[in-house]
Amino acid sequence: MDFFGIGAGELLLILVIALIIWGPSRLPKIARTLGSVTRQLRKATSDFTTTIAREVELEEKLKTPPDAGKPHEKTEPKPTAEKPDKKPSADEQ
Repeated sequence: MDFFGIGAGELLLILVIALIIWGPSRLPKIARTLGSVTRQLRKATSDFTTTIAREVELEEKLKTPPDAGKPHEKTEPKPTAEKPDKKPSADEQ
């Protein structure tokens, strides 16, 4: 058993020390409080992760152009007038 990197022996020692310090009457209340805090922290973390994911998704949608999903039409290249690459010969000059 590995709980937050703490083995069973260490966990038992912590529980015994907590029992000695706070006594048997307050220990269940402390455990409930710790459980409630852990639950709230998990919920807050989950909400934060969901919010960030939504923001990233919205930003990606705004960055893509509206026609990004449409196939592009193929256009034929316009013909250009070719210039001759001929150099004038010595007779023509």
